[in-house]
Amino acid sequence: MAQSLAAHSESFNYKIVRQFAIMTVVWGIVGMFVGVWIAAQLLWPELNLNIPWLSYGRLRPLHTNAVIFAFGGSALFATSYYVVQRTSQARLFCDKLAAFTFWGWQLIIVGAAITLPMGFTSTKEYAELEWPIDILITFVWVAYAIVFFGTIVKRRVKHIYVANWFFGSYILTIAILHIVNNLEIPVSLLSWKSYSVYAGVQDAMVQWWYGHNAVGFFLTTSFLGMMYYFIPKQAGRPIYSYRLSIVHFWALAFTYMWAGPHHLMFTSLPDWTQALGMAFSLILLAPSWGGMINGIMTLSGAWYKLRTDPILKFMVVSLSFYGMSTFEGSMMSIRTVNSLSHYTDWTIGHVHSGALGWVAMITFGSLYYLIPRLWGKDRMYSVRLIEVHFWVATLGVVLYIASMWIAGVMQGLMWRATEPDGSLTYSFVESVKATYPFYAIRLLGGTIYLGGMILMAYNVFKTVVGAHPINPMVPIDSIDPAQPAANLVNA
Repeated sequence: MAQSLAAHSESFNYKIVRQFAIMTVVWGIVGMFVGVWIAAQLLWPELNLNIPWLSYGRLRPLHTNAVIFAFGGSALFATSYYVVQRTSQARLFCDKLAAFTFWGWQLIIVGAAITLPMGFTSTKEYAELEWPIDILITFVWVAYAIVFFGTIVKRRVKHIYVANWFFGSYILTIAILHIVNNLEIPVSLLSWKSYSVYAGVQDAMVQWWYGHNAVGFFLTTSFLGMMYYFIPKQAGRPIYSYRLSIVHFWALAFTYMWAGPHHLMFTSLPDWTQALGMAFSLILLAPSWGGMINGIMTLSGAWYKLRTDPILKFMVVSLSFYGMSTFEGSMMSIRTVNSLSHYTDWTIGHVHSGALGWVAMITFGSLYYLIPRLWGKDRMYSVRLIEVHFWVATLGVVLYIASMWIAGVMQGLMWRATEPDGSLTYSFVESVKATYPFYAIRLLGGTIYLGGMILMAYNVFKTVVGAHPINPMVPIDSIDPAQPAANLVNA
């Protein structure tokens, strides 16, 4: 009996969750500030101050990597480490490896912040870091997988809650994507430069197999793990359909892997590959909307909470953007639509409706739920500030994506307009000039969104300053594995 009690006298490891949660907010401000800065450069190119480090071409990959891997990545580490402990009723496997993932990930981010402005990239669309940092990423990710799946193995609950399925699949898939896409040959052991082992159309195919699945797993499947845990918790309701969540998982995981070629329509990629990418992109709409409906219907019987709960507002609106973005992505993969949208700012609007509307908003809602609990508080410092942040973020993202949608359709129509003799009606410069007002609106929307991020940072600071971090004991009585969905509320 004493041995049994000793086995359960362990506490959850909230320290690592706190570290990643705080850095999520920090890197969110940094990444979004760089985004606002380069958006301003499209209006006033002189803002680069004639310094190569501050040029648009150098800062744009820094912005992309900062918001995806620094902000989004830190949020995923924080939430996955929290969720896997709570739903497994077990402390994280190997505290030292968990600590390594935090410090290693921060080192990678700082390394990127230095090398990307210096121009050390593999020159791909998703700017790949050079080989020493790529190797460090591999080590950190392997450690992440060991910690996560090690916790699953030592769980005290027979059932593996569906959020962990989504987190686990993203961890495994990103490992495969990173290794395959970053097969490269260093120029020398003393050089940061390297060359990809792929060339030509093969390089393009591998890049967009990686690129779209980075969107599919790093920015979709993973954040659905957040959705499947934090929405039921905040709403105080079980997930609407546990069976649908499993169907959602398998359909999404299988379908997403084949959709990448839709980024390479009308290129030298074989026609059958382009058609395959388009077909699976259209099929992808079904599981995507199934997941969205599952999340929204979880609020059945609790819709009244939306009137007074801004955290739930963040979560529900994020699902709305998820549904809209996945519908738009499927439609943009159709050849005739793609011929208009590709290479235009419509694509930029689509990406940011997913990034700012879906990814960032579900992250904000999850962090507002998480942070008070990590510091032993009942709620955030100011619920009113959460409400303000919600409306500021919503206004910012609507201005951003609406301006880019209009600009993109306008660009596509101007580029294809012809005179009766077959000559082009507009020069490319004319289309750029016509886009300027929409770049100003985009800058305004991005600035407003960044302002909301700063409000969040202030609210978080006031919540945690002077508070005593907690590491609660793992409960001795496990939740009933026979009722996983209903008992999540108590996990």
